[in-house]
Amino acid sequence: MKITKLLTVLFAVVLLFNISSCTSDSQEFEISPITYQNGYFIANEGNFNSQGAKVTFLTRDLSMKQDDVYGYNNNKEILGDVLQTIGLNGNKAYLVINNSNKIVVVDRYTFKRLAVITDQIDNPRGITFANDFIYVANLNFSTNATSVTKYKVSDNTFVSKITMTGGADKTVEAGGNVFVQNATSGFGNMITYINTSNDSKTEITVPNGKINSTISYKSNVYTVSSTTADSYIYKISSTGAMTPVVTLTGIPNATNLQIDNDKIYFSAGNKVYTTGLATPTVPTTPLLTAADGGPYFTLYGFNVIDGRIFASDVHQFTAESEMVIYSAATGSKMGTMKTGGLGANGTFLNP
Repeated sequence: MKITKLLTVLFAVVLLFNISSCTSDSQEFEISPITYQNGYFIANEGNFNSQGAKVTFLTRDLSMKQDDVYGYNNNKEILGDVLQTIGLNGNKAYLVINNSNKIVVVDRYTFKRLAVITDQIDNPRGITFANDFIYVANLNFSTNATSVTKYKVSDNTFVSKITMTGGADKTVEAGGNVFVQNATSGFGNMITYINTSNDSKTEITVPNGKINSTISYKSNVYTVSSTTADSYIYKISSTGAMTPVVTLTGIPNATNLQIDNDKIYFSAGNKVYTTGLATPTVPTTPLLTAADGGPYFTLYGFNVIDGRIFASDVHQFTAESEMVIYSAATGSKMGTMKTGGLGANGTFLNP
């Protein structure tokens, strides 16, 4: 197994590193098979119609990474076309392959393939888990077909299909219920609440702007919407009750909403802002300004985990993506790394 070792320097309690295969600060070497635990999976979606989906693993101490862990552990098998997202549940990871119309299920610690779900899958974009079931959001732009399909966790068998109004994109669980963002790429202002006791659905309309991002945190759902003048963050309870969190006056087009350690993070353009969750205020200055990767591709992948901000520049899908990691406390750059694929769109903790 070829692993890239990321040479590190410790200064006080801050881990400083430079992760780049083209510098002297990294080196490749062969080691025995490892367990993909206590680290991060990075999803590289690949170019559309290129079959270039890949997953990279980064250790939690940021000292080593391995590219294309799926191919390595499955006899160089090609994963598929457009890795939309990764869902983690129990001892499994679910790789949502959008343009291949499938969910590839692997052991999250060995990354060996366990199953492939294709029944009723139609351009999947989101996945979540509730009450021993898998919920997958499907959105086919060609046919305008949109649904949430439900499967048993135990054997991946299809259970039912729930039709959606509008799109079906980011999908999260809160308090045992499922919430589907019916907005894609900043178009739409609705979220569907699915009561998993009977799979009844309630459509929730966000009153201001278009929804850009939806997440789950401590059994509540949070969503950010925006206009060309202001942005808005709302909280939705596990039973579908919506309340405003903060109006971000003067900050237009906010997106990439994240919450970590009871602090809210979001981006607007290539600027990243933060505020407290308990008593949020409108931030007057950004926490950091990320390098601009070009039109539409600034901060393409954005996650805040373990007090670290993982922000990717996808180089407009013409070169290997670069991940920049920042301190979520200070905004200072901790280091950079190549992600081992094109279109790095998300980082996922595998504890």
